[in-house]
Amino acid sequence: MDSATSHPSRRRAIGILAAAAGLPLLPLGAAAERGATLVEWRGTAMGAVASLLIHHHDRAEAQRFIGRAVAEVARLEAIFSLYRRDSALVRLNERGVLEAPPPELVALLQACGAWHQITGGAFDPTVQPLWRLYAEHFSRGAGGVPGQQQIDRMLGRIGFQHVLANRDRIVFARRGMALTLNGIAQGYITDRVVELLRVGGITQSFVDIGEGRAIGARPDGAPWQVAIADPVAPGQTIGRLPIVNRAVATSSASGFRFDMEGRFNHLLDPRSGACATRYRSVTVVASTATDADAFSTGCSLISRAEIEAVVRERPELEVRLVTGEGHMLTITA
Repeated sequence: MDSATSHPSRRRAIGILAAAAGLPLLPLGAAAERGATLVEWRGTAMGAVASLLIHHHDRAEAQRFIGRAVAEVARLEAIFSLYRRDSALVRLNERGVLEAPPPELVALLQACGAWHQITGGAFDPTVQPLWRLYAEHFSRGAGGVPGQQQIDRMLGRIGFQHVLANRDRIVFARRGMALTLNGIAQGYITDRVVELLRVGGITQSFVDIGEGRAIGARPDGAPWQVAIADPVAPGQTIGRLPIVNRAVATSSASGFRFDMEGRFNHLLDPRSGACATRYRSVTVVASTATDADAFSTGCSLISRAEIEAVVRERPELEVRLVTGEGHMLTITA
């Protein structure tokens, strides 16, 4: 699974390129006729490049919405971040217990539990001790993979079933456990921003807080276009997805590699301790960014047959796999 360092640039910014980030957005003629204005914000969130596009007849009102959205992102980042020393997640990891946890953290852990079960344990936020082992191993300039005894010791600290959470308290049932929410939190934050905008009456927007979600269509009535980035050729794309009221997330082993040769990546299997090697990238389209984010992470570690089984049970999901040979496969119900 994905994790994090203290450096915000490490996140998987290669994953998706929204229309806001380089593709032609739209011919603004139709929007201009209705007096619509495009207001855009760019920044970072959870260590990833983030952007927000709002179409509104009143530029000042659109700017106010952006201000509210940015404030919400900052508030949630203070809960979920691994690189902010004062975050609720960092306090939980340091102490192994968190009294009176933020309700958003409890809600996100409930979503984690669901995806942990759906993916047969492949999606597991307790993989953080294993990620630390790899990071420390390669920071020393050590070659090859960490020793099997070290990996086995870290695997003994992993298992989402050992995270006990309710609205009063979150407790790790094993010593040495730690969580990373970087495989799902960006999607959750995206969904919260979408909810904020919809409550305010926004009907056309594209929110990309590391993962993308469209509110409605573009002002000209066409779908938003999301490009699937080429995982081996930065700046290039290998496909586009038309998106209306849907979310998209991508996971790729090339998002971060521990070694210069690129043999060991940040997508770690909580069951074996090995790095993901099945696919070059996995892109998921879902109803929510939380689901798209979590499933794209889990898909990176399971077989095509297992992915197909999940999609049969959850027909709202669509998956685009880029195989090791560079072929794109589409899985739908």
